[in-house]
Amino acid sequence: MWDVIVLGAGAAGLMAGIEAARRGRRVLVLDHAKAPGEKIRISGGGRCNFTNLQIAPERFLSANPRFALSALRRFTQHDFIARVDKAGIAWHEKTLGQLFCDGSARQIVDLLVRDLTEAGGELRLGVSVQGVAPGYVVTTAEGPLRSAALVVATGGKSIPKMGATGLGYDIARSFGLPVIEPRPGLVPLTFTDAQLDGMKALAGLAVQARVGLAGSRVSFDEGLLFTHRGLSGPSILQISSYWREGQAITVDLAAGRDIAAEAAAARAERGARELANALDLPEGLARSVVARAGLSGKLAVQSKAALASLGEALHRWQLTPAGTEGWRTAEVTLGGVDTAALESRTMGARAVPGLYFVGEVVDVTGWLGGYNFQWAWSSGWAAGQVA
Repeated sequence: MWDVIVLGAGAAGLMAGIEAARRGRRVLVLDHAKAPGEKIRISGGGRCNFTNLQIAPERFLSANPRFALSALRRFTQHDFIARVDKAGIAWHEKTLGQLFCDGSARQIVDLLVRDLTEAGGELRLGVSVQGVAPGYVVTTAEGPLRSAALVVATGGKSIPKMGATGLGYDIARSFGLPVIEPRPGLVPLTFTDAQLDGMKALAGLAVQARVGLAGSRVSFDEGLLFTHRGLSGPSILQISSYWREGQAITVDLAAGRDIAAEAAAARAERGARELANALDLPEGLARSVVARAGLSGKLAVQSKAALASLGEALHRWQLTPAGTEGWRTAEVTLGGVDTAALESRTMGARAVPGLYFVGEVVDVTGWLGGYNFQWAWSSGWAAGQVA
């Protein structure tokens, strides 16, 4: 009989296990994988974007946008940074407050496993969990395990090649908790063949862009990548979490510039050049924008109206994605266990004492750039204080 069984040895599960074990609880962390923290290990190009200096509740999506506030305030990014510093793990800041290890992401995994072990918690890997019965009897291929409390940290459905399943949602439903339909988040957008005809030549091109949701104030100024299936890159991944089928997105491929004004001013010096060649843009992009604006010929013959059309095509490109690349390439899961059924301070189920849900399995999804790891640390910490 265990005091606490944690299902999932990812970021949130290990954090919850550590905190519960430090309170003297007999803790067992289970995972079907052969190694702990696999999502940590592969994140950030193998360097783990472990948190963000700009953590704020409004940068997390949920049916209840304020749900994450309590956990994020009680265990902050600075609290986790202090643990990283204490472990002697060197790190650096990239753009937009993103923090990465100088070395391997395995350092973060090793830190968590070491903290769990030193606190007296036990980690068992390669254990397939088949279900959970009332009384917190966990059915496994190795036989039943019993505990007084259960922390579900099984993650979402993103990155199925790493063994992601819907187990956490099944457990929630079996105890009567509602689940908001999961869908892929932080995922590339795809387009129809007709739309791709005008983009195929640009596959592989990366530019800075401002991408927004049509009719919304939500937008992101980050990199954009043209792919053979559509659009990707940080700005696209970010907007994908807000996008819904049938909605249009807006793309500014030269944010902060006024291409129409620049072209008009350049006519005297570059008037004899073809319009696409006269623009200070990557050649393929310039030709694509000129074609989309329905223009041709030399810069000198372009009217004011023609240059205005060029500006519209470049700065206010509006298009409606056909869909996303789905779970295969999604970095996170949107939706999950409904926060209305959980206590924000403890992550516990309101109607089921001793049952907790943390991390990605919950309907809380952060922006790209370390936000989802911070949610894992914070929510796991919160559950670990009481489980």
